[in-house]
Amino acid sequence: MDARDAETLRGRILDLETQLQTTKALLRRIEGSKLGSQVIGSTPFTAQVSLPLGPSTHNLMLLSDSALPLGSFAYSNGLESFLAHHKPIQSGQPQLSLFHKFLKLSLQSVAYTTVPYAVAAFRDPLDLMDLDNDLDASTPCNVARRASIAQGRALLSVWEKAFAAPAKAHRLEDSEAAAAIEVFARDLKIGVLSSDPLKVNGHLAPLWGVVCLALGLNLEESGYLFLLNHAKAVLSAAVRASVMGPYMAQTILAGHDLQDLIRHSLERVWFLQPEDAGQVVPTLDLWVGRHEMLYSRIFNS
Repeated sequence: MDARDAETLRGRILDLETQLQTTKALLRRIEGSKLGSQVIGSTPFTAQVSLPLGPSTHNLMLLSDSALPLGSFAYSNGLESFLAHHKPIQSGQPQLSLFHKFLKLSLQSVAYTTVPYAVAAFRDPLDLMDLDNDLDASTPCNVARRASIAQGRALLSVWEKAFAAPAKAHRLEDSEAAAAIEVFARDLKIGVLSSDPLKVNGHLAPLWGVVCLALGLNLEESGYLFLLNHAKAVLSAAVRASVMGPYMAQTILAGHDLQDLIRHSLERVWFLQPEDAGQVVPTLDLWVGRHEMLYSRIFNS
């Protein structure tokens, strides 16, 4: 099989995934319309208004909420260290210009190093444990590794304590994905109590893919939201580091430049296999790694 055959197969996979997601969206719209008719029919109003928003859309909003308790507020994803090593007076660039440079590099780095693991876990949730182990082995920066594990385990706790029961009640969860999360959580708890070097870690990216699948999101939504949440975390850190104000941060979030950057980053890595993932911004590992060496700091990374 040559490169042309592989490209053809990728195109067929993309077409099939598009058809699957379109069918799921149609099903959610039908179910949402039924749900809206039932709710509104019980009110005094006579007008029947359809609500084409299903439970998966509600879960999409929950996962995009900045109040989701993943602990991302405690991390600057290397921004604090980057700014400390690039003083505006020394570099000749204003701090806001430096931030835009960092945001672009940070999104590209996350796209190439972790998004392939989230996508692979979504496509095959039974590989969750192997993907978690592979991501751990391919993360050379210990500071980034700790941040990924802390947020991944927080997401796992959110699933167990908040999302699992409602998902089952609405019969929304993917049974294979839900079972994979249950087994993973059990092995993680066992591994914490043992000294086995092959214990489960709990990295964010593969868990994100499986949790999104279990909550009824489609693959495109899961990947886009993963990068959008990363951008939101970096912007939140920039506000607390006095790089910009909250209105400026929202302007950047709402801008087309960020949307295009996320889309283009996803397009470049959409068919990238986890074994081919790698750091395309090597200096980012240096900035993140040197964070704990700063004289004073307000973030964990």
